[in-house]
Amino acid sequence: MISGRGLVVAAWLITLPLVTPKIRGADEIEYFAYLRSAAFDRDLEFGNEYRYFHDRDPDGLAGFAATFLDLREPRTARHINFAPLGSALLWSPFYAIAHLGVLAARAGGATVAADGFSAPYVASACYASWIYGGLGLLLVHDALRRFAGARDADAAWATVALLYASPLLYYMTIAPGFSHATSVFAVAALVWLTLDARARDGSFLRWAMVGAMGGIAALVREQDALFLAVPLGLLCADAMRTRQWRRPMIRGLVTMAAAVLFFVPQLLAYRAINGGLGPSRLVTRKMTYSSPHFLQVLFDPGHGLFIWAPLLLLAVVALVALALRRRDVVAAALLVALLLQAWINGSVESWTQAGAFGSRRFVGATIVFAWGLTAAVAALRAWTGAVPAAAVLVLLAWWNVSLMVQFGLRLMDRQRLEWPRVAVNQVTEVPPRAARAAWLFLTDRERLVRETR
Repeated sequence: MISGRGLVVAAWLITLPLVTPKIRGADEIEYFAYLRSAAFDRDLEFGNEYRYFHDRDPDGLAGFAATFLDLREPRTARHINFAPLGSALLWSPFYAIAHLGVLAARAGGATVAADGFSAPYVASACYASWIYGGLGLLLVHDALRRFAGARDADAAWATVALLYASPLLYYMTIAPGFSHATSVFAVAALVWLTLDARARDGSFLRWAMVGAMGGIAALVREQDALFLAVPLGLLCADAMRTRQWRRPMIRGLVTMAAAVLFFVPQLLAYRAINGGLGPSRLVTRKMTYSSPHFLQVLFDPGHGLFIWAPLLLLAVVALVALALRRRDVVAAALLVALLLQAWINGSVESWTQAGAFGSRRFVGATIVFAWGLTAAVAALRAWTGAVPAAAVLVLLAWWNVSLMVQFGLRLMDRQRLEWPRVAVNQVTEVPPRAARAAWLFLTDRERLVRETR
């Protein structure tokens, strides 16, 4: 019988043919521009990278040109880049391998361009995201087994369900050029290292590793720095429980010092691009830190996290139950981190994430959802039996995958979920189109893109 880890690996590998090695959207271009600019131009001036992608799709990237080609940072006159550099950093080993492969191919007579833009380079970043996403899922499963005490099967089913029934699937395969798959890995590694250091009553070096991973997570997505609430919260909880403050306080300081140290490359990038040690003023002016959209990012009918992915509501309800009823301090720390994510996402002017598939800014919290979902799966299995519990997860996965089909074929309003249209389409419009769309997706993806524009 296949092990839980084997099930997770199998579910991950099945998604490999879905990976789309293309970079098309503004955010994807910004992330990739860091990599190409640093590797080939040795600078952080992105004009040539932006021009390259725009020239290949001027109509689709007209809005991109208005911001990223026509405007400049006021203090430095450089081209704007709102993205952090962490994904480029994690992609870089794969990008280097792609470059060596291109050079070898050219030495053998191939004509592929060794310019940092050609297909092997773009593919290296996209497949790297897929790999990091899968490694993140394995860390999630291992954390559930090792630190939550979950049954192997429950942990595996919860992990697989989060892959197929949340926006993670889309951002690991259809749009891997975003930072969300790398975020899943970085946050999962941060939480895993935290729980491991706590379980071992770890040395200061182990807590420095926790902080370093927190800094890397912040490099991937600045908002992921808020997941440092997990190690800091657990250190505080342990100090209150034992009434011994000195050692946890030093561990917390070591953790934060390492996090800041590993975030320094981003501070230097900010200074080079924006002229200061923080994000662009063009970004910060769109933030309202009272989080006026806190509830909307979770429950809004057109854009809310739980409306796009109902599985995540089940996970969060179970997480709250663990924190309040079972006094699970890890669940409480994870819940605080999730609330901080809702707070920061509700503070952004563009809180709707209109035009994106699902509430993508929560994808990095996969390990948080997994902690609650595993408990929910265990309770559901005990209440209904294994088969009905699995059927619920399959139904929720069908909902998510069908939404992906609607989104890709433009059967829905990409700016929001439009009710009841989106629900009706799930059973009337998606089924008759699914087979042909799947065939074209696997055999002639560019034709499918042209037909849906």
